[in-house]
Order: sequence, then structure tokens, then C-alpha cells
Amino acid sequence: MAIALAIKEALASSSMIRKMFEEGNELKKQYGADKVFDFSLGNPDLEPPDAFKDVFLRMAEDDVSGKTKGKHGYMPNAGYPEVRESLSKKASSDHQCIVPPANITMTAGAAGGLNVVFKSILNPGDEVIVPKPYFVEYRNYIKNHGGTLTEAATTPDFSLDINEIEKALSNKTAAVLINSPNNPTGKVYTGQDITALAALLRIHGTKTGRFPYLVADEPYREIVYNGITVPPVLSAYKESIVVTSYSKSLSLPGERIGYIAAGPQLSEKEDLLNALIYANRVLGFVNAPALMQRIVAELQDQKADVTIYDRRRSAFKEVLDNAGLRYAQPEGAFYFFVKVPERKSNGRSITDDVSFSECLKKHLILGVPGSGFAGPGWIRFAYCVDEKIIRASSAAFKEAVREWNGLIV
Repeated sequence: MAIALAIKEALASSSMIRKMFEEGNELKKQYGADKVFDFSLGNPDLEPPDAFKDVFLRMAEDDVSGKTKGKHGYMPNAGYPEVRESLSKKASSDHQCIVPPANITMTAGAAGGLNVVFKSILNPGDEVIVPKPYFVEYRNYIKNHGGTLTEAATTPDFSLDINEIEKALSNKTAAVLINSPNNPTGKVYTGQDITALAALLRIHGTKTGRFPYLVADEPYREIVYNGITVPPVLSAYKESIVVTSYSKSLSLPGERIGYIAAGPQLSEKEDLLNALIYANRVLGFVNAPALMQRIVAELQDQKADVTIYDRRRSAFKEVLDNAGLRYAQPEGAFYFFVKVPERKSNGRSITDDVSFSECLKKHLILGVPGSGFAGPGWIRFAYCVDEKIIRASSAAFKEAVREWNGLIV
């Protein structure tokens, strides 16, 4: 029997991130891990905070002693009530409004949460506007539930372009999806950006009778630099939903734990909350991992050591500067979005990110072509790797750029 045609097509254009990651593994086998500069995958390499390990061990000991009898069984599909109560306080603080525990749905990471949201709000043919560049899997998450991703250009510094979002709005617009701090650019949208977007959506809803949801994907909220803060969304726009996880803030990507926080003033709140719980169940997640729910509930004041990422950011900046490469200065997350150097060939200007990626690979440097993020002409490098690797890559970057510019034959 053949596989589904939709999956066959998807496999043919599967994620460039995974492709580069797999190629990196092959290069490491061939040349040795210390000789390959793999910046392809945004996989947090920091250990979780010590407090996580303390809580984990205590809960394991309680389990062995029988104190937590029944804690490996089913719970309400939205999660443990006491966990939702704890996380509602965190969401209320982040978004400067009172988010009741009933508005929290525990999920299998942010990816699971986004699929739950789109399952809940999309009808066939609905559109979700996404500012570009954007995380590669968004298109698939939206398509999973009958929707279509509609791209909206951003400004030259990757801020939201309200005029471009306005052009993309239509009667089919079910939601606008934003990601701040952004993957792949590291951009943090300002409070003014969010206020302007909220005003636009209110005007559109008043004109059409359909107020699009504002869906904010926020797994990098805690990873910001230079005193920058991520502005609230739930208090800025009534029809808003936040999806987040502990993959980055607690460095727990493999544990698949996150949550959805629905805005307290949603116009059809009860319907949406019931839909989120139903979608969580029928998508096969059933509920978020039980042990991780209980652990993160006790760790709301903890996060990974962002100063380590900041040092790596400075080290990578130095490497890129020395190679003569231009880039977007990351305000959050752990990515550099680097402009492909322009070169001339037969009188034509070339800024092809796939070709530049191949040139880098010859020097054992792995990044992800921006085309995979709807950002052609750029390359994404993830600096959630050891600082020694970042600094050791300097000579390779210089040689790769020299070759690209035709200075090495």
C-alpha cells in the first residue's frame, strides 16, 4: 500500500533544518565532532536548572515510597487543576491581566499546543497570516487542520509591517500568528507593534464581523538580552491566545511540556476552552505528560541561564564580524540570521542561500538556508552550542567567505 499523497508531497519538501542536522551527523562521523561546526538545529544544550533536578528527584522518591499513588493515571484532558492554577499566575504576570486557571490547557509542548489551537479554530479554506520569515513547521501545522498560511512581509529590520498585514487580511482570515522572540531572526516585537496590530484586527473585525484570533507562539519569551522585555499580548487584544513551552526556558525540549493560555476577555470563551480540551484529546495527546506537569508547576520562578546564551551571542558576533558578514542583531532566542554576501557572476548579482550553504558546508559549517523560513538570501545559525565551537569556527567562516567571493580557486 502507498502512503498518503499529502505526506508523500510533504516528505519531498521536508524541513531544511532536519536535513542539515542529518548531514551534520554524517560529517561528524567522517571528520570527528570537534572538526564540524554544526549550527543547524535549535536544540538547547544547557542543562535544566538545579531546581528542576531537585524537584524531579523528590517526586521520584515520593513515587517509590507510595506518596504519589495514582499520579500516573489519567487526569482531566486540560491538565491537573493545581498545575493550571500555578501556571495561570505566570500567564497573568506575563500578560498583565488576570488569566483564570480554566483558561490554561496543558499541552505536549508548543508544537502540540499550536496544533490544538488550529484544530479548534480553523475551518477548511481559512487563512492564517504569518509575518515572514517564520518557523518552518507553521505551514504544516496550519495545513494539518484545513487552513492555508498567508505570508506577510516584515520591515527591513524584521519588525511587524502593519500595512503588509492589512493587505493580507480578508474575510477568510481566522488568525494572525506571531512568534516573538522570533525564530529565525531573534527579533522581539515591541509593545507599539502589538498595540498597532491589535488596533488593526479590531478595525478589521468591526468591518467584516469576524475578529481574527491573535495567536502568539512564545517559547523564547524568557531568552532576551540587554534589558529587552516581551510585551503582553492577552491584555492588548481581546481575541488572543498564547502558546508556550518549557523547551527553552527550562531547557527541556525532549520532555514535551507546554501550555495554552486563552485570553480572559475572549468573546466566545467557553466554546473555545471546550474546543481546546476536545482537540487535545482527539489529536491523540490526551493530556500533557503527567510528571512534567507536576514538576514545572513548582518551577515558575526558574529559567535557564540566559547569560550563557548572551556570551555565545557575543562570541558569534565576533566571528561573523571578522568574516565580514552582515546579520540581524538578535534581541532574543539563540539564532543569528545572516545575510548572504552578494557576489557577481557573469554580470549577475548572486545571493542564493542554498548555494552559500553548500559553500559553508565544504568548510564544515552547517547553517540552515533562509529559504526554509520564507527568508531567501539569508542563513540561520543556532548558537545553542558550546562557545569553544563558536570561536573555533572563525577561520572556517573566513575561508568560506573568501571562496564565495572568488578569492580562492
